[in-house]
Amino acid sequence: MILTAKNIHKSYTNHVALHDVSIEIPEQSIFGLLGPNGAGKTSLIRILTQIVQADSGEVRFGGELLQPKHIFDMGYLPEERGLYKKMKVGEQLLYFAELKGLNTREAKQKLKYWIDKFEIQAWLGKKVEELSKGMQQKVQFIATVLHDPKLIILDEPFSGFDPINAQLLVEEISLLKKNGASIIFSTHRMDSVDQLCDHIALINKSHVVLDGAVSEVKNKFKQNKFSVVHKQAFNSVPQSFEQLDTQSQASGVFETIIKLNDGANSNNALLEFLQSNEVVSFNEVIPSMEDIFIMAVENSK
Repeated sequence: MILTAKNIHKSYTNHVALHDVSIEIPEQSIFGLLGPNGAGKTSLIRILTQIVQADSGEVRFGGELLQPKHIFDMGYLPEERGLYKKMKVGEQLLYFAELKGLNTREAKQKLKYWIDKFEIQAWLGKKVEELSKGMQQKVQFIATVLHDPKLIILDEPFSGFDPINAQLLVEEISLLKKNGASIIFSTHRMDSVDQLCDHIALINKSHVVLDGAVSEVKNKFKQNKFSVVHKQAFNSVPQSFEQLDTQSQASGVFETIIKLNDGANSNNALLEFLQSNEVVSFNEVIPSMEDIFIMAVENSK
C-alpha cells in the first residue's frame, strides 16, 4: 500500500468530522474518495497532506509513519483555487516545482513537457487572474504533478472544465497511473468514478459506510435486474419475475427491464421465457456508481 489511514478521528469544537475512519490506497491505483458535502472528505485529505493533525489514529506512507518529508512525494490539487492571482503563470509553476524539491533546471525541463502537452505556451506570461476558470484549473493541475509525486490527491479536479478538457484530464490521470503514480480522486462526478476508479471509499456523516474494489462494490449492489431487447411486445411474464419497464426503440424493437425474484425457479422461468420469444439481446443491469452512491447514503441514514 502506498498509504494507509487507521482509526482516524477528527473533531472541530462540537462537530465530529471523522470518526474511526480507515482506508488503504493500493500502489499504482486510482482510489475514489466519495461522499456528500460535509461528509468529512476534505478533513481526511487535509490530514493526509498534513495541513491539520488528526485527534487520534495513524497515517502511514510507504510503510512509514507520515512525516513532513513525505510531502515532497505528494501532489495536492485542492477544490478551492490555490494559485497566486497576480503572479505570472510560468513564474508560478517554477516556484511551486522548486518548493517540491526540484532545482531550476529540472523544473524547466519538466515544465516544457506539460507546456507542450496542454498547449499553454501563450499563457506563461499572463497573470492567473487573466485566465478563465478552466485555464486556471489546468495550471493548478500542472503544479500538482510537475514534480512527479508518488501520490496525487485530486479534489474535484474537473471544476471549470468543458467536456473536451474534462476528457483530456481523464486521459492524463489514466496515464499518470500507468506511469506508476497512485491517485486519490475526490469528486461528485460519478461518471468519472465509473470510468477511472479501481477502488472507492464512501464517507457519510464522518463514517466510512462503503469501501472496496469497484467491481466488488457493484456486485454487492446488483438487484437481479436484466435488460431484454426483443422484437415483439410481451403480452405477459411469468409470476416468478417482474416486468419493470418497457420502451420501444427507434429501430423497431423493444427493451424491457425484468427483475427476478430470489430462487432458482426464477432463473429457469426466465430462460424458458426468453427461448419462447424473439430476443435480440439479454444483459444484466449493473448499477452505476451514481446509483450505488445514492443507495449507500440512503441506507446509512
